[in-house]
Amino acid sequence: MSSLPSQLAARIESVTGIDPELRPATKPQFGHFQSNVALRLAKSQGRPPRQIATDIVAKLKADDLVETPDIAGPGFINFRLRSDVLAGVASALVTDPHAGIVQAETPQRVVIDYSAPNVAKQMHVGHLRSTIIGDCFNRVLTAQGHTVIPQNHIGDWGTQFGMLVQYIVEHDVDVSALDLPAAEQLYKDSKRQFDADAEFADRARRRVVALQSGDEETLATWRALIAVSLAGFNATYARLGIKLTDDDLAGESTYNDDLPKVVDELKADGLAVEDAGALCVFVEGEDAPMIVQKKDGGFGYDATDLAAIRRRVGRLDADRIIYVTDVRQHHHFDMVFKVARLAGFLPDDVTAEHVGYGMVLGPDGHPFKTREGGTVSLNSLLDEAEEHAAPNIALAAIKYADLSNGLQKDYVFDAERMVQTTGDTGPYLQYAHARVSQILRKAAAQSDPGIDPQADLSGMDWGTVTVLDQPAEQQLALLLSRFGEVVETVAADLTPHKLCTYLYDLAGAYSSFYEQCPVLKSEGQVRASRLALCAATRRVIGTGLELLGIDAPDRM
Repeated sequence: MSSLPSQLAARIESVTGIDPELRPATKPQFGHFQSNVALRLAKSQGRPPRQIATDIVAKLKADDLVETPDIAGPGFINFRLRSDVLAGVASALVTDPHAGIVQAETPQRVVIDYSAPNVAKQMHVGHLRSTIIGDCFNRVLTAQGHTVIPQNHIGDWGTQFGMLVQYIVEHDVDVSALDLPAAEQLYKDSKRQFDADAEFADRARRRVVALQSGDEETLATWRALIAVSLAGFNATYARLGIKLTDDDLAGESTYNDDLPKVVDELKADGLAVEDAGALCVFVEGEDAPMIVQKKDGGFGYDATDLAAIRRRVGRLDADRIIYVTDVRQHHHFDMVFKVARLAGFLPDDVTAEHVGYGMVLGPDGHPFKTREGGTVSLNSLLDEAEEHAAPNIALAAIKYADLSNGLQKDYVFDAERMVQTTGDTGPYLQYAHARVSQILRKAAAQSDPGIDPQADLSGMDWGTVTVLDQPAEQQLALLLSRFGEVVETVAADLTPHKLCTYLYDLAGAYSSFYEQCPVLKSEGQVRASRLALCAATRRVIGTGLELLGIDAPDRM
């Protein structure tokens, strides 16, 4: 079922023929929503706006949703939702396992490409945003009933592995004894020798050929490096609370056999043509072509990404494909999508979207670097945040800071500020959830002194919302009714900051409600109704935090 504002807007549009553009009322005495639809129709109808507004109110069939609308000023229409309707929606949230999230009418198969670290290298600050954002999309779309297929496109192929394997062989390194930081140091050492020793570089290039030709000794070392890397990646995913497993791996190497087929199909369709010795696809409106095969016969990222789309549509039956990478890769993916459409790899009924994100900046406003100017590892970033707060609070701070602004914007990583339990932060929302939980625990103890203080609050019967006499009660119930609508918007537009803003507003509305409407000191039906309103708030905040990948503690 659509949200109350959406239902009301649809009723008004059926009368006016245009979107009423409902807006929240500026003051409680004006009701809950306002519309200037009559003013917008005045010119085309050649009538005074107040006259048009009067006709709209007379024709509107919405008595089951709103009280009699008011007409104000030159022709604004004010709407106040019926208290019993608001109470019914809030009551349903108390026990609804989906917390009001509307289940998709036509569930899709959604492939999300995110995280994508490189083998033999620790995950660094550059992987933070892709991993957190992709995980949020995974959670939101899964909650709507879609089948989400994560794809972790790890960097596990290329010339650097010839260099790395050759160094391991010549120095008799036991790869199985390494952890990921040690493997990364090995990579740095091999790169240093590659740059300084021409003979080693030649041997490393021959090792690349051996790897690509399937030499078993080379492959065994390569597989060992992947195993070490996966152990490190998975430890970081567990620390971050990320929904990625080895089942979601689809590294560059998995597309090797598909690359010649992709190029052959492009050639057969007349899309790939030779230019300066390379095979290229020219796209109308683009300054440069896509190089699908280099003049030396090798394949690059373009060919691999085309092969990935081809497989995700052909084998995974994707209806929607989402890529979460640095905003600077937007043109690359735009080009990939255009060529994939021309080639028929990406049919018109399959959507493909690139979600670009900005950089993580240090407190000085510059790209986050170590003191030596190097790349900051993701684990060291988490360590820094945990110097200021407990792990679950530090993680909430990081994820909320990442998701609460427009994704394309850069943001400043300031751990001390981010972990505050006041202001627009993740820990503030955790505190709000813990605060509601504490009130419900106290209420349960008052009703039954023998109750277990550790009892699961979600399993208790909190009754229904029946009384919404106070403006603060109504405002809280109104915000609760919008949760499903907000989640729908996030899923459609891939804008998690809107969920963050909603949860922050909800926490503020709850704070105002608690200050103005005594809960534990009230009595009878009023007390029962307010406790149910608290329980609904707890469920929505908890579910919202879970969609962001943030822990919702009962105590802080």
